[in-house]
Amino acid sequence: MAFTHVMVGAKDPAQSKAFYDGVLGALGWPAGQEFRPGVVFYMKDHAAFGVGNPADGNAATHANGGTIGFAAADKSAVDAFHAAGLANGGTCEGLPGKRPGAPGNAYGAYLRDPTGNKICAFCQLPEGE
Repeated sequence: MAFTHVMVGAKDPAQSKAFYDGVLGALGWPAGQEFRPGVVFYMKDHAAFGVGNPADGNAATHANGGTIGFAAADKSAVDAFHAAGLANGGTCEGLPGKRPGAPGNAYGAYLRDPTGNKICAFCQLPEGE
């Protein structure tokens, strides 16, 4: 199954842009580009991620139980993702570290963005690490 994009709402689009420029920049994504006033999209490797004001005009809320995961090249990228999130208004939902319950030899970190959306970054560590 394929998808075209993932979109989350933002209470403060400018604050969310700073947050996602930081966390996605740490994973090698270019800075977000304004799609329309109050909506920013990030694009990399045919994937698109958007953040901004909800189209229906109602207040932005986060998805209870929802998590959006981003691929990281390595452990240092996961660590940089987490640090950038905290530096740009996010909150910690799980410190960087090994995730024994995840498939493979997973290393990841979790954040909440300024609106409360839960995101994470994961990589697979080399065998034995």
